[in-house]
Amino acid sequence: MTGKMRCIAVDDESLARKLLEENISQIPFLELVATCKNAFEAMEILEKEKIDLMFLDIQMPGMLGTQFLESLISKPLVIFITAYDQYAVESYNLQVVDYLMKPVGLERFSKAVLKAKEVHNLINAKKDDPEINYMFVNVEYSLVRINFDTISHIEGLKDYIKIYVNNAVHPILTKSTLKGIEEKLPSRQFLRVQKSFIVNIDKIESIRNHRISIGKFEIPVSDTNMESLLEAINYNKP
Repeated sequence: MTGKMRCIAVDDESLARKLLEENISQIPFLELVATCKNAFEAMEILEKEKIDLMFLDIQMPGMLGTQFLESLISKPLVIFITAYDQYAVESYNLQVVDYLMKPVGLERFSKAVLKAKEVHNLINAKKDDPEINYMFVNVEYSLVRINFDTISHIEGLKDYIKIYVNNAVHPILTKSTLKGIEEKLPSRQFLRVQKSFIVNIDKIESIRNHRISIGKFEIPVSDTNMESLLEAINYNKP
């Protein structure tokens, strides 16, 4: 897989954040998006940005790193970096990539991020596997299978999303974020066109005045996503 892994560093100690920045700068495939002093700052970044990897301290004021991770609906890959060893078992249950003890040298740091890169590549390879044409979502205490080809578009509503499928009277409502569901969808077929909407490129009937028509629905396209949309539909491509 090509491209950099977008990451954030979360630690309440300025010296620890500086060391993390220095280590991250030494890894060619990492792109540091932000550094955060606590879980609440990190939460804001995760809501706005696509983050692949989070370096997370545990003992922080306001909310422990473990509590913060448990609270997330959509989780990036996580590497814990802490001065305490008593959370190791709990971190295993949280399925983090690695558990590093401070101070962290570059060699040990490199091993951890290489492991994260392998996991990241496997996830993306599976997501774009043409043989996998469906996903499961939670709907009223049941796991419901949805074939990608049946989805016209998806609308985000804070902690819930509406999935509009062919020939259904009502959309499927499930607890997730739009970013969380986006990570399950094949990028070759689905595109985020606005803060609250993802569309199935194959279902687009027309585009006019920054609005997509799919059946009876008109979906707005933001200025920032218009170029990506035109590229996705091969507009003006030789």
